[in-house]
Amino acid sequence: MAVTLSERAANHVKNFIAKRGKGVGLRLGVRTSGCSGLAYKLEFADDVDPEDIKFESQGVTVFVDPKSLVYLDGTELDFVREGLNEGFKFNNPNVKNACGCGESFNV
Repeated sequence: MAVTLSERAANHVKNFIAKRGKGVGLRLGVRTSGCSGLAYKLEFADDVDPEDIKFESQGVTVFVDPKSLVYLDGTELDFVREGLNEGFKFNNPNVKNACGCGESFNV
């Protein structure tokens, strides 16, 4: 089981943590939401939850709670720029369907 970051995503996370002046990594998860059932949670981690599963990717520590890992296993987090928009993109091989607005998914 693994969750990884692209080089672009890792650089963005490292730069943001440096600007914040604190943080131990990135926390990823899923929550029940939207019309397709699940939505991604992404936040900067300032501490370690003992239940989290820890991954190292491109020099960034990624924390995932055990319940979310089932849905995120194999996911690569990328950082993309599309026109004037930029943001994180989840490349998740487990997704079977996503809603039209792209806010939620199911597996």
